[in-house]
Amino acid sequence: MKQFYLKTKICEFEKVKGFCEAFKIGKGDLIFVSNATYENYFAGEVEGASVINYRKYGSGEPTDLMVEGIYKDIKDLSYNRVIAIGGGTILDIAKLFALENVSPVVDLYEGKLEIVKTKQLILVPTTCGTGSEVTNISILELTTKHTKMGLAVEELYADTAVLIPELLEGLPFKFFATSSIDALIHAIESFTSPKANEFTKMFSLKAMKIILEAYKIIAKEGEDARKTLLGDLLIASTFAGIAFGNAGCAAVHAMSYPLGAAYHVPHGEANYAIFTGVYKTYQILNPNGSIVGLNHYLAEILACQPEEVYEEIEKLLNHIIPKKSLREYGVKEEELEVFTETVMTKQGRLMANNYVPLDSNYVLTIYKGLY
Repeated sequence: MKQFYLKTKICEFEKVKGFCEAFKIGKGDLIFVSNATYENYFAGEVEGASVINYRKYGSGEPTDLMVEGIYKDIKDLSYNRVIAIGGGTILDIAKLFALENVSPVVDLYEGKLEIVKTKQLILVPTTCGTGSEVTNISILELTTKHTKMGLAVEELYADTAVLIPELLEGLPFKFFATSSIDALIHAIESFTSPKANEFTKMFSLKAMKIILEAYKIIAKEGEDARKTLLGDLLIASTFAGIAFGNAGCAAVHAMSYPLGAAYHVPHGEANYAIFTGVYKTYQILNPNGSIVGLNHYLAEILACQPEEVYEEIEKLLNHIIPKKSLREYGVKEEELEVFTETVMTKQGRLMANNYVPLDSNYVLTIYKGLY
């Protein structure tokens, strides 16, 4: 049986003010937001709410240390709604604070704490990449385990996702680049997942087209061209989130996690470092499955032959963020076996969604080819 599920209500507003008025934000709300976003958009609009500057607890990808730091400071607060405004880091973290039991968060991720949702959850993305606003997944780096793990349960779905293009206007190009590439790979991996169906593929294909067409414009006209495309790219990110929230991501994400955790490479950039290595391997192992439709669709967008799509997509993406070898990130060759073991032992949830099964030998070979 294949199924499609969308639990989260999606609302769109052109401006922050309209969102704040419609949702009557104030007393009883716990808001996670950066100081800059608060001062620029929310000051004076959320009187009475408890406002937490999440950047106080760290930067970069979400970690167990961030969660524990926040928990320590807010455990005695009384609130009915959690509202998170930001990128994937705080959206993933905020999902946990809609639960009754948050700490110790390592125990939560290892299945040792009962998962009970007790708060309403509203997620407002300020990047165009994670799709976290419509998924039931929260990814954390567990620092004591030296890896990233995902928690995927019904209780982590937001009640409402709110899309406000205005919030992306100040997004620096590097963050735009890494987040939107993440969304593109969400769309591609979900398309070739064994769990994909006609509903998920519809969202995958539309997300791919919006993102790649935007990249073509940016490659031709320069970085500033993105500013007229932000609304479309925000929607594309949510489309990709709907697709992978149902069909899953796979080896690209699984293999990127050790790189991101060990060398603090931004998530989307780490995915790009791995992407074509995985898909060229898929092409060799099974050239006749759903990858045929993917390659033809990408070829149409990129105006190339299907057998050229992975070279052409790299040429286009290199206008957005240059691809690096694993060596350029500082990875040592002897670490590739450790990365492989981590993928095979810790990322079974993702590896189950591979287009074709990849054993440890294939994973290691892909890493070596990208080194």
